[in-house]
Amino acid sequence: MAVGGGSGGHVTPVVAVLRELKARHPRIEMRFWCDYKFAHQSRSIMANFDNKVPVQTIIAGKFRRYNHVSFARQLLWGSVVILNIRDGFLVILGLIQSFFKLILWRPDVIFAKGGYVCLPVGVAAKLLGIPLVIHDSDAHPGLTNRILGKWAKAIATGAPLKHYSYPASKSRYVGIPISDDFHKFDEVEKKNARKLWGIDQKSPLIVITGGGLGAQRINDAVLKTIEDLMNLGTVVLVSGVGQYDELRSLVPPNGSNFQLHSFIAKDMAKLLGAADVVVTRAGATSTLELAALAKPTILIPNKKLTGGHQLKNAMVYFEKGAVLVIEEDNLLTKPGVLVEEIRKVLQDRKLAQKMSDEFAKFKKPDAAKDVADMILSCGK
Repeated sequence: MAVGGGSGGHVTPVVAVLRELKARHPRIEMRFWCDYKFAHQSRSIMANFDNKVPVQTIIAGKFRRYNHVSFARQLLWGSVVILNIRDGFLVILGLIQSFFKLILWRPDVIFAKGGYVCLPVGVAAKLLGIPLVIHDSDAHPGLTNRILGKWAKAIATGAPLKHYSYPASKSRYVGIPISDDFHKFDEVEKKNARKLWGIDQKSPLIVITGGGLGAQRINDAVLKTIEDLMNLGTVVLVSGVGQYDELRSLVPPNGSNFQLHSFIAKDMAKLLGAADVVVTRAGATSTLELAALAKPTILIPNKKLTGGHQLKNAMVYFEKGAVLVIEEDNLLTKPGVLVEEIRKVLQDRKLAQKMSDEFAKFKKPDAAKDVADMILSCGK
């Protein structure tokens, strides 16, 4: 059984691992548990792998902490304190729910990919003596994984072990499991991918995405600079569900030189593979998918997230010259910086090639196989 949630970055690696497990053991019984908020997108992603895999929801809550605000100040932030108290009770309810669900259907091993939904499930697994394997994608371990790591039987990491405090005896740097669909595209594949998406074959392709839930600041910057961006090439914006309706009324209709999508559950690899430059957040999974595609990439990390983990993720690649990085605050004061950085990549072919070559060095093509090995070993 697998559990994860909070974004598509927690679900797509699970799919890659489940695909590997099913290839080895076709009769294996699999289930996926996630949080309520991301259930719809999780079901869409999972259905593209195997619509027979049950996707069930677990009550869960998260402990809100913001990297840009001191802890003392957060204690005085009334709305945050109230939400944290409420979500504390949700975690307890999720633990009870997980406990009884695991009694009714007791898996041989649980694979926890990350996200706050893993906490109640992981604690229930500990109480019932069910082996737990966790995977930590980010260069900065989250609170849930730091807790579960104490009694997990095996720990897989997305970044080198030096970034973690997990016991070395049960930890292994494997990278992030991703689908085989994410690979370096040749010219024929790029052409076919553009044809599939109805995109101009001759125009440079710029793909901008804030992830499965979207990123308002990135969307707003695109909206303010849309004409300049379209002068550089064809623009595809994946906005997230929340802002989609608002943006739809403000941007050009979908055509060969501009497209707006709320979320893409199928053929995202082909869209990204056809791109000349990609702009995205610094989520661990999406970044490694782009590394596997060897795409010139501009990262805009969300500095507010716990522990500044996206900032740390971005620096891992920036220090090697594999990506360009835009500070999110600059999008507010000077949204034109987005256009400038995209233009830099499109017009400087040597820079784009260097970024592509350095980025590709981070790919770990055997990550799904390695995690599957760990799961099968712990489930014996």
